[in-house]
Amino acid sequence: MTRTYTIDSIPGDGIGVDVTDVAMECVDAVAGLHGFSVSWRVRDWNSDLYVKTGRMMPVDGIEQLSSGDGIYLGAVGTPDVPDDVTLWGLLIPIRREFDQYINLRPMKLLPGVKGAMPGIEDLDIVVVRENVEGEYSQIGGRFGAGTDAEFAVQESVFTKAGVRRAARYAAEVAAGRGGTLVSATKSNGIIHTMPFWDEVVARTVAEFPGVTVDKVLIDALAARLVMKPTSVRTIVASNLFGDILSDLVAGVAGSIGIAPSANLNPERRYPSMFEPVHGSAPDIAGKGIANPVGALWAAAMMLYHLGEEAAARSLTSAFESTLAEGIATPDLGGSATTLEFAKEVRSRLR
Repeated sequence: MTRTYTIDSIPGDGIGVDVTDVAMECVDAVAGLHGFSVSWRVRDWNSDLYVKTGRMMPVDGIEQLSSGDGIYLGAVGTPDVPDDVTLWGLLIPIRREFDQYINLRPMKLLPGVKGAMPGIEDLDIVVVRENVEGEYSQIGGRFGAGTDAEFAVQESVFTKAGVRRAARYAAEVAAGRGGTLVSATKSNGIIHTMPFWDEVVARTVAEFPGVTVDKVLIDALAARLVMKPTSVRTIVASNLFGDILSDLVAGVAGSIGIAPSANLNPERRYPSMFEPVHGSAPDIAGKGIANPVGALWAAAMMLYHLGEEAAARSLTSAFESTLAEGIATPDLGGSATTLEFAKEVRSRLR
């Protein structure tokens, strides 16, 4: 072994534990075949820790993660802890402290997977989501609690630098995917931030010869992704819009359980984080039937980011060929358990 990567694994809650366990085994197996190793630092940072300590991660959690080469997250959330607590106590601080300003979410129709409609064999979409500002802001508050006059204010934050760097990254992606970049907006109804988004995106993409912007209102884009999903290849969107659209695309492709996500600091000044898009699914946690495809695909994205492209291709090919053989978990119409699916994937690694 000539290369070793230190990866912080945060299995989290529910099926996050189920899928990260088997995915880590697959990563170890493919690493052994390709001349490198992964040193896993497993962090028990989850809702149980919050119940015990009032925190989703230790006070020095960010500092602990900063010395690693990457972060591999399962899923967080339990019925007894509010979702805003789990999200703002772990995932969002990691994204922002490490300036993971690109959330990259690819989706295509995988072999053997039945999409939500016929005729989408060529489905292949990448959503580039601005990941650290936009609508997901802590600015605002609630006033007059407990009275009939109670109200809430939530401020969005869009900066020229933030929108510009997301647009630049998306333009670079679109350049290799046909040259058309679809920009999600709502500038007809949201009169300040969305026209600003449109202006900055347009000026930025104009710097890329051969790349054009197709500005589409979010409601029309949602309908287009349902009715003509193969007409879109690359999307750039704000934090909220990108979050929603990428889940919609996963549903069109057959299951949110297959969707991966990369939270990237493209300059590599900080570690990036990789995760499946699905939630913790407490109703099936521990039953051995969770779909590990999203976790495996996210792991492949992590390997690619680390520079282990051959290993990433091997892992991707292994889970795709497993699905092509009709081996799948119950959510995709199969009968395989999580362990059985992962074992088949390991047998196909090259």
